[in-house]
Amino acid sequence: MLIPRQKAPPLVVNTLDHGPFDLATESPERMSLVCFYRGLHCPICANYLKELERLTPEFAIRGVTTVAISSDGEERARQMADKIQAKNLRVGYGLGLSDARNWGLYISTSRGKTSIGIEEPSLFSEPGVFLIRPDQTIYYLSVQSMPFVRPNFSEMVQALDFVIKNDYPARGEYNGAI
Repeated sequence: MLIPRQKAPPLVVNTLDHGPFDLATESPERMSLVCFYRGLHCPICANYLKELERLTPEFAIRGVTTVAISSDGEERARQMADKIQAKNLRVGYGLGLSDARNWGLYISTSRGKTSIGIEEPSLFSEPGVFLIRPDQTIYYLSVQSMPFVRPNFSEMVQALDFVIKNDYPARGEYNGAI
């Protein structure tokens, strides 16, 4: 189980237009927002990533870099980037399922074509959102076993204002006896 204030697992993927994303060499002012999404087949992901694309400049103002990552290959990732009109948001692809599992993401099997007529991969990871500090420790994490009910990016921007103003620590860090 991943624990806030502990080091995040390694994460290296290619991005469409920005070279490799390597968490170990990422150098945000405050944090990196890593959004794992299901893939091109997911219409909920497309709407979710449109919102992250729209708010990426707001995150940047607060010293937070953004990246959206799936296990899709480059072609499907490009189709998603085109669909969400990604200009600010980095889109990563080729996440290994063993890496997804190391990040605590749930893995699902294909159910065929989705409601938008796109075939699901035979295996793919479910969504997760993480805020990672420059020292690669986990500040915030949210992992879903379903495509529904994800963290709200507008609320996250507002929360970051509070976090920054109050130097609010990562919570959920206690890992001792109960």
